[in-house]
Amino acid sequence: MTFRELRKIVQEGEGLLTEFKLKALYPAKIMREIVAFANTKGGNLIIGVSDDLVISGLKHPEEDIFVLENAIKKLIKPLIAYELHRITLNDRKEVLVFNIKESTKKPVALLRAPQQRGREIYVRVADKSLQASPEMISVLMLSRKPKASLLSFGSAEQSLFAFLHQNQKITLKRFIEISNLAPEKASELLVKLTLAQVLQIIPQETGEDLFIRNPEDLQMLNTKK
Repeated sequence: MTFRELRKIVQEGEGLLTEFKLKALYPAKIMREIVAFANTKGGNLIIGVSDDLVISGLKHPEEDIFVLENAIKKLIKPLIAYELHRITLNDRKEVLVFNIKESTKKPVALLRAPQQRGREIYVRVADKSLQASPEMISVLMLSRKPKASLLSFGSAEQSLFAFLHQNQKITLKRFIEISNLAPEKASELLVKLTLAQVLQIIPQETGEDLFIRNPEDLQMLNTKK
């Protein structure tokens, strides 16, 4: 990557495929962004650029590289693929670009500290990295498996589509209310329809994902915000 290419990316700001960090001060938090990129469409984590789009660079890039690559090896499972680009500025400082590849072994997880145990899974939505809901995790896990070619549409599906026709979006909680399904069955059905590309899942910061019918519904949803 050249400086000209870097400057163009920076001018476009943060987004689905881009995240800026001034320094690698909190590597565990930065790993959330890397996990989210790997679980979504990949992207560029750029170290040495501020949130207000100033390309300041790093005086000691080797330290940041060591910290981040060590964190990637120890805190992210399964292993992810990435490329590291080092761009030298006029004052000899460097900007680091970690080009994260979309994983073929989703979900990619961030391991918690030993005393906390467990793992966290993140996905990229617009310019944010959000913790994945149980439904989103199921979609990531099952997306690697062959999809069923046939779908049956019963009363629950009919009530779902009737609701979406009027409202454009629905949550798991609301679907449980209108379908009278058990929570596990309602979640399983939404995941199945998402994998069949009948629905789209839109993660939210609240953790309560939205489900929409198609891309046109998504565009309509964005214009109403």
